[in-house]
Amino acid sequence: MNMEYQSLLHKKLYDGIFVFTAETTPPDASNKKVLLEKTKPLKNVADAVNVTDSPGAKVHMSALTASIILAQNDIDPILQLTVRDRNRLALQGDLVGASALGVHNILCLSGDDPKIGDQPETKIVKDIDSPTLIATANMMRKDKKFPSGRAIDPAPKLFIGGAEVPSKGKPNTKKILNKIKNGIDFFQTQYVFEAEKLRDYMKVLNDAGILEKTSFLIGLGPFASAKSAKWMNDNLFGVDVPNEIIKRLEQAKDQREESKKICLELIKIFREIKGVKGIHLMGHQKEEVIAEIIKESKIS
Repeated sequence: MNMEYQSLLHKKLYDGIFVFTAETTPPDASNKKVLLEKTKPLKNVADAVNVTDSPGAKVHMSALTASIILAQNDIDPILQLTVRDRNRLALQGDLVGASALGVHNILCLSGDDPKIGDQPETKIVKDIDSPTLIATANMMRKDKKFPSGRAIDPAPKLFIGGAEVPSKGKPNTKKILNKIKNGIDFFQTQYVFEAEKLRDYMKVLNDAGILEKTSFLIGLGPFASAKSAKWMNDNLFGVDVPNEIIKRLEQAKDQREESKKICLELIKIFREIKGVKGIHLMGHQKEEVIAEIIKESKIS
């Protein structure tokens, strides 16, 4: 991207630093201390922290508000923005407001279906889709104007992310190139637990000339147990946990510790794969163990 740095994460990736991003779900609390306590293990450990936007279609503290609180407390947030809950006017207003308060990384997503949430009667807004949100955010920062044509002065600084799913097999290079053309600067992927699959995936991207145009952060995360690994296999789109990992967990004395070990081993392998610019560590309420994994990865 031929423009000044949009965020701290942008600068680190541009400087060739191998980055670690983590994620947090804002709490069910109207007190910022609860959020800061929850994310404390990640401070000065993760390079940036994704703030989820009502995942599983369950309400939590606003992702925008939580991202601003993190930015004001020296944690570089990645604001997850879904098109599920807001129309284009609200989304554009949020992008300008986020940048004004130090939130410059955004991840544009569709959002989970309210039917799986705890208020299934919720109406989906989806005034625009996530590719349109990406193109809108890109227009706002590059052309310094709203889609209506009105100028934004100063324009928001935005480092725009998108999601990809390597475990689904061969990537659709045309689609990915189109996403980059639309404004995506970096990709965070769904969980990947198979090095061979990732190697093949990244090779296809490299051959298509994609890797010099963007940054791929590969999704990983610890399990609470073999049971939760099986659950993820059955219930999460694009997640494929190999049998040998599940067996390893089942046979382990301490499944949590074994899971952490598996993550550390995979990070070591993934780092060597051409085009992998970082690791994105996910897991519900797993801020502490994720911080341990990042610290240990940086030492080894």
